[in-house]
Amino acid sequence: MNAEDFLNGQILLIDKPLGWSSFQAVNKIRWVLKKRFQLKKIKVGHAGTLDPLATGLLVICTGKFTKRIPELQGQIKTYTGTIGLHATTPSYDLETEIDQTFDTSALSETAVRENCNHFLGEIKQYPPVFSALKKDGKRLYEYARQGKEVTINPRLVQIDHFELSKVDLPFIDFEVVCSKGTYIRSLAYDFGKKLGVGGHLTALRRTKIGEFDVDNAVSPSAFEEYNLGSAKE
Repeated sequence: MNAEDFLNGQILLIDKPLGWSSFQAVNKIRWVLKKRFQLKKIKVGHAGTLDPLATGLLVICTGKFTKRIPELQGQIKTYTGTIGLHATTPSYDLETEIDQTFDTSALSETAVRENCNHFLGEIKQYPPVFSALKKDGKRLYEYARQGKEVTINPRLVQIDHFELSKVDLPFIDFEVVCSKGTYIRSLAYDFGKKLGVGGHLTALRRTKIGEFDVDNAVSPSAFEEYNLGSAKE
């Protein structure tokens, strides 16, 4: 491929590493393309944010295909991950320290598995206060980090599939298929709350966005090593 191919538009499947923000991954791809093809600028964007503590599929669009981002963002998404059912954290994941622990000695595998049924279909969900959603022009995490309380409105999301692949209490491994706008961190928190114990996300990986699969994705460093052609082609 040459520079014109990427300017006209390409869809790239990137496997985001742990600790990277989605913004960093996009910047890396943009830097690689600009350097390889000696471009002053090129549009690059992603179709759905992943938190730094999550890994997996980022659908990245280049050039004219960035206009397709809203369409791609609306597709259903599939995640796998792990929930700890013994504690809560303010961020609902490992970004913040545990703030409350619970006795889980009475918790049974049967109760945990049956609990999945409460989270199927259309459900009401409160986004985490440690999120990038905006309220009055500020990101929610900005309020959270300043210790300020803020009212968050619930949203309706759709959970099409919620299955446990492993139960090793107090940890459970799961797979979820859900709509745009679903916060898996909130799902983890609510899952634990429904059981009367704490819940927080300890690992998360996005495996699919619509028909796009992480099995066909490459890491940012692998993309940099690809033979993408040159500016002279």
